[in-house]
Formats: sequence, C-alpha cells, structure tokens
Amino acid sequence: MIGLRILCLAIGYAFGCFQTAYILGKLKGIDIRNYGSGNAGTTNAIRVLGTKAGAMVFFGDMLKTLLALLLVGALFGKSQPEFVYLLKSWALMGVVLGHDFPFYMGFKGGKGVACMAGFACGYHWSFLPAAVLLFFVPYLATTYVSLGSLMLYGGTFIQMIIEGQMGVFKGASQATLIEMYLIQFFLTFMAYYRHRANIGRLLSGTERKTYLFKANTEKLDLGDKNKK
Repeated sequence: MIGLRILCLAIGYAFGCFQTAYILGKLKGIDIRNYGSGNAGTTNAIRVLGTKAGAMVFFGDMLKTLLALLLVGALFGKSQPEFVYLLKSWALMGVVLGHDFPFYMGFKGGKGVACMAGFACGYHWSFLPAAVLLFFVPYLATTYVSLGSLMLYGGTFIQMIIEGQMGVFKGASQATLIEMYLIQFFLTFMAYYRHRANIGRLLSGTERKTYLFKANTEKLDLGDKNKK
C-alpha cells in the first residue's frame, strides 16, 4: 500500500503542475506572478486579466483535480475498493501540492482553492452541494473570495469526519478513515497558512473585494508590476 500511496501522490502532483493561470498569463505575454497578489490562481487572474480569464483558470484548475481523482478511481476502484477513498485523498494532496508548489516555477504557484471544486466533483457526490454552499454563501454575502475559500476548506474537513464516522465511505476501516482525516487536516492547515495575510486583512477589515459580474475596482493595469 505504501507504493500505491506514493503512486497516487505522484499522479496528483503531475496533474497539479498544470498551472492554468500561469499558462494563460503567458499567452497574454505576462507572468501573472509578477502582478497583483503574485498568486497563480483564480482570484488574481480575475483581478489582473478579468472575469472571463478568471473563469478559465477556475475551470482548468477544477478539471485537473477532477481528472486526477477519476483516474485514481478507475485504476483502483475495483481492485482496492476499501482503500479507494484513501487513495483519492493521496491524489488530492498531490494535486494541491503540485498546484501550490510546481517544481518548474520555482515552487511558487497558487493556494489550491479551485482544486477543492474538483475534489467536490470527483471524491464523493455529497461534497458537491456542501461545497457550493460553503463557498458561495459567505462569498455572496461579503464578496470576499478568501472568506469563502477558508469556509470551504474548514467545512470540507469537518464534513469528511462526520461522513466518515457515519459510514459514507463504505469499506474504509477506522484506521483508513483516520489517515484520510489527517490528509484533509494537513491540506486545510496549509490552506489557512497560505491565506494568513488574507486572514489578517479580514480581521482588520481591509481585505479586497472581488466581483464576478462587474468590473473589479482593483483590477490592475498590466503595465504595473508592483505587487499589492
């Protein structure tokens, strides 16, 4: 099983290294990490390149996670049914690590939020409706993407524990479930750590708002390379 864990982690990392925001930025002649927040993710793409580009980044990052989980499920769903959710968890961790720390970009990527959308679609059906509520309720109420992102990670971690103890992940032993919880805790902790500046701004009331259906007042001129 150690070999399968490593394999699924590697599969996830390979998919995670597909950096949608970076690639789209290069097609427009920029390195998105030199603009705005310096983050190669959906929110910075919206602010720097616009909503359409941000949507492309979101769906690209969501799709790479979904494909990684579907691949792992197809490879091991029948041969390792009692471990398939655990192996998906290892693949998810690989995707987030590849997204956040791509080796060919000096380990400087995104924050792994859009990856959780792919997780919600490809891990277990029950996570999708919960993920929509966890993200969009706080976001639509405040227009703070960071708040929705933090709620998504924290809520998903709690949901996994609740559903695991309820027997939703059929065939998984308690030891397997605990390993799944630990992986999800690690990813949640990492997300909160990488959002630590956002948390500080949320607490101080200075966090930037991000709009989907109107121009962002903070959208940057591509000639301005100063990070803000």
